[in-house]
Amino acid sequence: MTYQQKITKAKAKLMLEHPYFGTVASALPLEQNNEILTFTSDGVKMHYNSEYLDRLSLEEVEFVMANGAMHTVLKHHERLGDRTKWLWQTATDYVVNAMLVKNGMHLPEYAYFEEKFDGMYVEEVYEMLRAEMMDNSDHSMEQETEQITDSDETGVENLHMQKEHTPDNNAEDTEEEQNADDNEEVLNTPEKKEEQEEMKERLEQIFQKLKRQGNLPKDLELVIPEYFSHKVDWREFLYGYIATHAKTSYTFTPPNMKFLYRGIYLPSMSSDLLRVIVAVDTSGSVYESLLSTFLGEVSAMMQQYPNYEIDLITADAKVQSHKTFLPGEPLDYEISGGGGTDFRPVFEYIDQQIDYPTLLLYFTDGDGIFPKDVPMYDVLWVMPQEVDVPFGEALLLDL
Repeated sequence: MTYQQKITKAKAKLMLEHPYFGTVASALPLEQNNEILTFTSDGVKMHYNSEYLDRLSLEEVEFVMANGAMHTVLKHHERLGDRTKWLWQTATDYVVNAMLVKNGMHLPEYAYFEEKFDGMYVEEVYEMLRAEMMDNSDHSMEQETEQITDSDETGVENLHMQKEHTPDNNAEDTEEEQNADDNEEVLNTPEKKEEQEEMKERLEQIFQKLKRQGNLPKDLELVIPEYFSHKVDWREFLYGYIATHAKTSYTFTPPNMKFLYRGIYLPSMSSDLLRVIVAVDTSGSVYESLLSTFLGEVSAMMQQYPNYEIDLITADAKVQSHKTFLPGEPLDYEISGGGGTDFRPVFEYIDQQIDYPTLLLYFTDGDGIFPKDVPMYDVLWVMPQEVDVPFGEALLLDL
């Protein structure tokens, strides 16, 4: 099997067995470069030595593809700061490889891996490696710190899976090291920065998609903590989500007035029509101030979109009320319920009573019985606490 065939099969297997790794690896352009010893990623492309891949098994090539992809997601260059490059690179390999092993991938020979680093962030591993180097040295702390920093000049471009590499503090700059410096200059060009921004956006989209599908790998938060710690104002997210479902369409209410005098009824163009179903949990576990927040957002929605069709459903363990609001109608409603929470009746009601649903916003505290079947329309659960929802997206209220 040629290395090209291994790469193709490795990507296909990753897509089936590890969707996140496979999707990221497939989005990453590959470039052959036999000047490097194994492989490396510059955040935009993955460069590899074809002779190196030829020697690996298919499982090992899978690991290489996943490793290279995760170094692109990791953006270790951006998180380097004042740290020593080669030591930071080593720490990132330990964290990435530990995560890949935890997700059941086959560890190749010479790969950086130690069980003691399992479940740790790159910054933690870096400090441990640095401390170990100082503890094993006969030099003073000041001398050792200087030595670690100076050895940065002898770091090679790629340290992945290289058992034989040991930094030589007395070595002069090699051609490979000079190439690494040149590559870093290239990365700072406007063209490269634009490519990096495009790749960053693509990777974030992949993350969000796989997160919705529940296909994120174990310990991913250790590699890219910013994806998990980033907080967006929940109202900004809510209305951004709603805006993607507001679309231009045709409607007969009102009709096109141009030919009405001739008795010809033609549809008029309706711009930014918001057609959405809003379900409000009125069970006993939803306290009054939270219910007020829910209904306040429904009212704000009606004010933001002059052209809307909002089906408002209130429910606890059963559907209590349903009313359709059109432009110009006040938000007039009666709250009833106060019992237990069962989400299933709302979905059953929508299937029976509402034609062509596209989006359901379910305002709830999340404490209830979820349906087993995934609906054919989008669902956004808006709730004040983190709950593992079986489908759709969950938006956490920050009240």
